[in-house]
Amino acid sequence: MAHGSFPPQILPPGSPADRVPAAPPRTIFVLGPEGGYAVPPRRYTLLFGRDREDVHVPVGVDDPTVSRRHGILTCTGADRNWWLVNTGNLPIELPGGVLVLTGHKRIVEPGYTPLVINSSKRRSHLVEVRVVDGDDRQPRSTTGAETVDPETVYELSPHERLVLTALARRYLLGQDAFPLPLAWEDTARLANSSPYAAKSWTHKSVANTVEDVRERLHRRGVRGLLRDEVGEPVGSTLSVNLIRELLRTATLSAQDLELLSGEE
Repeated sequence: MAHGSFPPQILPPGSPADRVPAAPPRTIFVLGPEGGYAVPPRRYTLLFGRDREDVHVPVGVDDPTVSRRHGILTCTGADRNWWLVNTGNLPIELPGGVLVLTGHKRIVEPGYTPLVINSSKRRSHLVEVRVVDGDDRQPRSTTGAETVDPETVYELSPHERLVLTALARRYLLGQDAFPLPLAWEDTARLANSSPYAAKSWTHKSVANTVEDVRERLHRRGVRGLLRDEVGEPVGSTLSVNLIRELLRTATLSAQDLELLSGEE
């Protein structure tokens, strides 16, 4: 089928699986609660977010923690690949718990990919994406105010933010699907190299600072931050859970990397 015979199409809300039209490989179907779009693999930028007047696919229209333009799905046309870029405040969660943070970019593989925006109001907003692969010509259905900050952003002191940014550097860079926190020694070295370091950090002082934040969030009801909540072996689980909570609430973001010197 020629691409020109399949122009961008609007999908009505609740489009059932048997009514999604046959489409060329790499066609993208994007569906939100109010309907969606289907676009063949050509130069195109598809927007989703809270402002239904300014995006192709509205999502979270009654939730001010969702950004007006929360994300884009873009194809250059040359390689026929579709890319997801987070342009909102809150992370976009992919299958397997992978978080795409503000400003990060990730390719959308052929097949079905749910995109989830977890609001600090304890609500989840779903955008369903399906990219047609070469063997799938009949894909299933894929289902003005200022953006406000999430209500559960946690307060961090300047030295806590520096240490946690260093600890979560691999997450904030967005280069790995399943990153791990830095070791205490590496976290201390990275914090000490920052032009904003107001003290000399050791692996012990770094660990104590992270523990203080974990205990403070635990008192606010966040689970998975204490040893007796996760079981043995603990490994880096407590730090992973802490980092994911700080990213999920946009307490930490890629902008915090400005605190570091850029050397790991």
